[in-house]
Amino acid sequence: MVLATNSDSEEHLHSTFASRYVRAVVPRFTMPNNSMPKDAAYQVISDELMLDGNPRLNLASFVTTWMEPECDKLIHESVNKNYVDMDEYPVTTELQNRCVNMIANLFHAPMGEEEAAIGCGTVGSSEAIMLAGLAFKRKWQQRRRAQGLPTDNPNIVTGANVQVCWEKFARYFEVELKEVKLSEGYYVMDPAKAVEMVDENTICVAAILGSTLTGEFEDVKLLNDLLAEKNAETGWDVAIHVDAASGGFIAPFLYPDLEWDFRLPWVKSINVSGHKYGLVYAGVGWIVWRTKDDLPEDLVFHINYLGADQPTFTLNFSKGSSQIIAQYYQFIRLGFEGYKNIMENCMDNARRLREGIEMTGKFDIVSKDIGVPLVAFSLKDSSKHTVFEIAESLRKFGWIIPAYTMPADAQHIAVLRVVIREDFSRGLADRLITHIIQVLKEIDGLPSRVAHLAAAAAVSGGEVKTAKMSLEDITKYWKRLVEHKRNIVC
Repeated sequence: MVLATNSDSEEHLHSTFASRYVRAVVPRFTMPNNSMPKDAAYQVISDELMLDGNPRLNLASFVTTWMEPECDKLIHESVNKNYVDMDEYPVTTELQNRCVNMIANLFHAPMGEEEAAIGCGTVGSSEAIMLAGLAFKRKWQQRRRAQGLPTDNPNIVTGANVQVCWEKFARYFEVELKEVKLSEGYYVMDPAKAVEMVDENTICVAAILGSTLTGEFEDVKLLNDLLAEKNAETGWDVAIHVDAASGGFIAPFLYPDLEWDFRLPWVKSINVSGHKYGLVYAGVGWIVWRTKDDLPEDLVFHINYLGADQPTFTLNFSKGSSQIIAQYYQFIRLGFEGYKNIMENCMDNARRLREGIEMTGKFDIVSKDIGVPLVAFSLKDSSKHTVFEIAESLRKFGWIIPAYTMPADAQHIAVLRVVIREDFSRGLADRLITHIIQVLKEIDGLPSRVAHLAAAAAVSGGEVKTAKMSLEDITKYWKRLVEHKRNIVC
């Protein structure tokens, strides 16, 4: 028989919140000297996490925030499996390969019935884009060396609306990013302008199927046709990568006749985020190539110290298997019909929200009917108040809705954006409309903060500023104010 010590006995007499472990502040920057009971550690962390926002009310994010309990159970059961250890977990490897083939077929990759697709699972679309970019850079270098030409000045052509991961790729892997500027009312890359910027050092043109800013699909078909003409004229071999992070699991189900994928001959690779409209929690993306020839063999590593020979092309090594397994669950659980129903429901709720916002008479809708299910909208009149004030005021109801300015050359346009995910119901849409109307009434009764800022910004260095310049200053002020209140997350 083991007798409890006095300290143990005393500790068990107290409730969790009366124990010494929650009375003292947990060290923030150094590891504590002593251990604590598991229930106390859990409670301390759980209490702090209460101050986070509600993920389902975070309408800034495209990332999935709800899955079925059965899939949650599979995730929990597989969270200790190392995805990279293919020899130890062959079934997990097989499930990943099945997912790659299902996605490649969904995107019309030119494969025979028994032919395996070329691709892999990644940590979101960011890693997928890095891998695609590296493949294009290496192919370009190989062609240039074979022609006796220099390989020290590669570039990628994109729209100014690309996600930051493209800027990361360009900076990390020393590739110039040539951006097609936007214009008011046209917030995606213009294919004609993009092809004009292509030169002999262009490793690829990146098109976006589902712009982060407005959800709009870029015209990949027109880009393909224009590139085909330019390649024929110049003898170049500039191809297309489609960043389908947001739209890759929408277009096949809602717009099956839209040509954007491997049906177009110059599309050589596509990335898609499983953790967005692939309906899996954060942490999984996918990259697929058109054919084996589009992925240079010298980028693929072969290792054998985990057992059998294992080919790998990743930027990392060890990672969990649970998201891969969750993706396979969604594919076989929902099938084509299930995904189609969910995407149609998301679009219906987006239309409902759009109609409610339009009925206020205060906003212009910036997003399009065809694209990712979201609603982006700007104030018709920003002379008294701004979208940044509206975003700030909506937080008191729990809604997290981003306000942001457009990239160059439309940076004077500021918008709000609401992303519609699977778990955003019709009831939540109606509730959000009610809260937007309430916020509009509240701020209309407040003194104009814009007028106050405009008075301060109207004269700078003795020069009178134009109304547009003043508005840009005010927008920059509110943007800094909102960003200052947020933690910086990579």
